[in-house]
Amino acid sequence: MAKNNDAVKVACENRKARHDYFIHETYEAGIELKGTEVKSLRAGKANLRDSYAEVKDGEIFVEHMHISPYEQGNIFNHDPLRRRRLLMHKKEILKLFSKTREKGFTLIPLKIYFKKGRAKLELALASGKHNYDKRAALAEKSAKRDIERAMKVRD
Repeated sequence: MAKNNDAVKVACENRKARHDYFIHETYEAGIELKGTEVKSLRAGKANLRDSYAEVKDGEIFVEHMHISPYEQGNIFNHDPLRRRRLLMHKKEILKLFSKTREKGFTLIPLKIYFKKGRAKLELALASGKHNYDKRAALAEKSAKRDIERAMKVRD
């Protein structure tokens, strides 16, 4: 029986990002990880809240991404909040660098997942929402939910 390596296993998701930001574009990037970080990610021990990415010296790094130390690890454990390099094509990095120089754009990690055994990070080019935008989005969501409920009752 053949094993399906094409399956995508989500390790961690930043659900609050879609609430706090308008997502304009998404990109896929590899993550440069150290030894026990991969095992911690497979166990789902990561947190993307308050994390962001930035371009420095032609490379892209993710900051404040918390990957908990591995339980069975010993001296080989890592700093949970260390800066991690993202792996992308040079052309994509330059494009993101120019976009983030525009007013109001930032790079936000949306989720970490495993694809063909490799850890990937979904990165979004985003701009911040104001409180009234958030309220409008919540009102729209609840209106859709009410319509769905009404349609279900009608059937």
